[in-house]
Amino acid sequence: MRPEVVEEVIAALREGGVSFACYLPDSWLAAIERRLHDEPGFTVVPVVNEGEGVAMCAGAWLGGKRSVMLMENSGVRMACEELARLGTSNGVPVFMIMPYRGDIGDTPNWSPGHGWTMEGVLEALRVRYRIIRRFDEIRPAIAGAPRSQMAGRQHVAIILGIELCTDGTSEVGG
Repeated sequence: MRPEVVEEVIAALREGGVSFACYLPDSWLAAIERRLHDEPGFTVVPVVNEGEGVAMCAGAWLGGKRSVMLMENSGVRMACEELARLGTSNGVPVFMIMPYRGDIGDTPNWSPGHGWTMEGVLEALRVRYRIIRRFDEIRPAIAGAPRSQMAGRQHVAIILGIELCTDGTSEVGG
């Protein structure tokens, strides 16, 4: 991921009032994850599975903090129970940022399934989402997501397209 994309994501999280972040390590989001650890004012917690991170972000929200869960898009399938129970049943929203694995141009043989299922699962869970592909979309989408999350008490996901997740110098599937 290009350094200017990482910096724009961090600035957008700050602008949106986010101060708590959980993440399950992901190769495309690794630079953001590393950068958050160095960012003053952020509490950053690595987790062992997506459901745990979703639950921790929901707990932070209940405690009055704006939070974000960073995870691969396959994590939506892994966290279905937590997302359904928290959001649909109890109105406790979670904000997620994920890369669009399986996007057109992604090369690993395992990635198409991530792309094929992501939008359908998000829709089934009634998660509002936006796929962003251009640098100028980063800040308004990420900074605005917590406001939508709070206003509608519903989950919100920002999906970073392949154009933002790769640096243009390494293989796309990395």
